Amino acid sequence: MRIVVQRVRQAKVSVDGETVAAIGPGVVVLVGVTHTDTDEAARWLAQKVAGLRIFEDAEGKMNAGLLDVGGQALVVSQFTLYADARRGRRPSFTDAAPPEVAEPLVRRFAEELAAAGVPVQTGIFGAHMLVEIHNDGPVTILLERM
Repeated sequence: MRIVVQRVRQAKVSVDGETVAAIGPGVVVLVGVTHTDTDEAARWLAQKVAGLRIFEDAEGKMNAGLLDVGGQALVVSQFTLYADARRGRRPSFTDAAPPEVAEPLVRRFAEELAAAGVPVQTGIFGAHMLVEIHNDGPVTILLERM
């Protein structure tokens, strides 16, 4: 499982011109799933995101976590995180898990993040989404659990 965590001031997801999810300060988490991923990977990454110290404390240092600042999370499935563009010009997506494997694990990640105390909203799995991200910093972290 591979995720990209972006610290944001706000973010939203729209499908067919309708907003389906929106958050204020917090993180957008783009989640990619590969064939061998498990519920344990989803749990581990959710715990990591909940405690990741990427927010400024009272002294202006990145020393506070999502829970410390009362931030929210917007979770968006992103199979293209497993794109392989080493050969040719058209990426291969064979490392990305098929929808029947990926969707439950993206959902599990969001559930585990919510269980950790983070308010979570999600995009719509498989939909063509317009994701509006107001990246703060910018702060962008890549995490992976194999």
